Amino acid sequence: MPSSSKFDLIAFDWDGTLFDSTAIITRCIQEAVRDVGGAVPTKEAASYVIGMALMQALAHAAPDVPPEKYPELGARYRFHYLQHQDDISLFEGVLPMLTALKARNQILTVATGKSRRGLDEVLHTEALKDMFAGSRTADETAGKPHPRMLVELMREFGVAPERTLMIGDTTHDLQMALNAGCASVGVSYGAHEPSAFHALQPLYVAHSVKDLHTWLLANA
Repeated sequence: MPSSSKFDLIAFDWDGTLFDSTAIITRCIQEAVRDVGGAVPTKEAASYVIGMALMQALAHAAPDVPPEKYPELGARYRFHYLQHQDDISLFEGVLPMLTALKARNQILTVATGKSRRGLDEVLHTEALKDMFAGSRTADETAGKPHPRMLVELMREFGVAPERTLMIGDTTHDLQMALNAGCASVGVSYGAHEPSAFHALQPLYVAHSVKDLHTWLLANA
């Protein structure tokens, strides 16, 4: 590792941090709840749960939907998401940022509330297939803010918590980092209002991918 690098392992959240999907996910949650007869959550309530494991998120967003309808609720969410899958793309500047970090030999990983199948579908694209050294998803570990995703990634690569940085757009991401004993950076352009970040002690709150890129190269 270069001597100037403070962190050996950087874990990125996916949706709302690298992938510009927040608005679509919010609408899909709302439509899924409507389809099963629940009270449609507000935009704020639906976006708040982004980053959690899917069923945990849907249950939180639709507290009046009975558990026996959860399979149908999940199916309707997936239906709506698939209709918009091609509308979603990386935020501008993400690929140059990742390329620059990888050139410094830092270990780039993903810790996401997405399913393994959903993450693999996007990571197998030509631009991303060799970018990340490892990843963990909610359905194969535990939903955020449980620290298991980060703990497993640190164990896989033999990196200590103080050498690990988590980057995300929600309080769930930053709380997960705290729970794992890691540092964090928040981004304000995703699902959660950054005013809620400060109690979770992020090292920095970036307001754009360019801002994040600049900070990481100087401080990570």
